[in-house]
Amino acid sequence: MPGTRFTNIRRFDSIDSTNRYLLDEARAGAPEGVVAVADHQSAGRGRLGRTWEAPPGSNLLVSVLLRPDLPGDQRHLASAVVALAAVDAVNAVVGTRLGIKWPNDLLGPNGRKVAGVLAEADLAVPPSSTGTGGSPIVVGIGINVNWPVKGADLPEDLVGVATSLHELTGHPIDRSVLLDSILEALEPRVCDLATAAGRIRQAGDLRAACTTLGTRVRVELADERFEGTATDVTSEGHLIVDTGAARRTVIAGDVVHVRPGG
Repeated sequence: MPGTRFTNIRRFDSIDSTNRYLLDEARAGAPEGVVAVADHQSAGRGRLGRTWEAPPGSNLLVSVLLRPDLPGDQRHLASAVVALAAVDAVNAVVGTRLGIKWPNDLLGPNGRKVAGVLAEADLAVPPSSTGTGGSPIVVGIGINVNWPVKGADLPEDLVGVATSLHELTGHPIDRSVLLDSILEALEPRVCDLATAAGRIRQAGDLRAACTTLGTRVRVELADERFEGTATDVTSEGHLIVDTGAARRTVIAGDVVHVRPGG
């Protein structure tokens, strides 16, 4: 995308995983800003090993290679800025304002999932051969652009759970235009990761876009789970959950919105 660091865009008809591809490229010394886009992923994945399959050429499947110099407890902001850039782009191109379900899902106005973000890091990889930036973080996003056309197209377990920009607007969306808009919106947000003030600004934008706030949630960690009400996002981008007995700070974990009655 001209005017951004994202000028090296590599396109694939089909690939196992755009995240896997860019992690391999990072290990080989690729610089920040390489982008991988695929019409189809044969082994695309989300958080906790979840999978998602869509007809080839229907949705936007893209990963970006970042090398932000971030404090260890704020590396998750790399995925937050990609989610925020996607919110910006969808609003600009489609005219629909998405919300962010902390930490990594984008929801439509109907509360159904439109996109998911997955960040993967390899902290053992040194900075790129240019000598700039930190260890690589690859952030992938899969956006339901033109599929499903209607909820009934989905597998039975996803009906009422997922939606697409096409379904929300009633017409197909140009994926290339949307990609360009995401990369344009992402540039200043990645720049912000380099400073403390910029990171606070991005965490504030995450807070403003977060649909999890005010919601009863179940937090699933590696060794425990608990429920409470999500009350805030900190200046580091962490989620605050009030359990009734204490206010707990969630740095990373799987967060489920608990529907009334279960």
